[in-house]
Amino acid sequence: MRGRVAAALLLCAVAGVWWYLHPTRTPATPNAESPATKINYQPAPTGVAPEPTPGETSINAVATAPTATASEPAPVAAAVVSQKTDSNVPAPPGLPPATVLENMRMAVREYGSRFAGNPVGTNPEITQALNGGNPKQIKFISPEAGLQINGRGELVDPWGTPYFFHQLSAIEMEIRSAGPDKKMWTDDDLVIK
Repeated sequence: MRGRVAAALLLCAVAGVWWYLHPTRTPATPNAESPATKINYQPAPTGVAPEPTPGETSINAVATAPTATASEPAPVAAAVVSQKTDSNVPAPPGLPPATVLENMRMAVREYGSRFAGNPVGTNPEITQALNGGNPKQIKFISPEAGLQINGRGELVDPWGTPYFFHQLSAIEMEIRSAGPDKKMWTDDDLVIK
């Protein structure tokens, strides 16, 4: 038994060292997913911002939405985002984009916990399911959380570009915002799972 525990600990240590020495690299193809934007799900320590890597900006985002009711998801408390930015493109007014994306993730997760799986389909179909078009007619979308729907019935990011929803499994979904340049699959995209 001690041998198995020691072997498991050794395997974990080797995997940890390998992971530390082989960081994720940015793919060379333009259509590949870019890890340029990383969203850390732990709140930032009070008064202390994480150090951004060179060429990146750190944004501490705190949601200012009112408390949730039974028909809408709770707003996110805090999110820390590192994003490559273009200083010529201003951020949209309202909540910080990272907070809006985190609130979008929370809406999808709330739906998933109520219905034992994520909403599926295209952006308009997912939007409809999150906006009351579900068996219990629960609305998970809240304008106070920065979640906006365009005239075509699509959930859009703070810059007005429809989100890209990628179903990873029945309970995990990747949500991508095109970012300030309004083009998918570029370095300024915001991505969350």
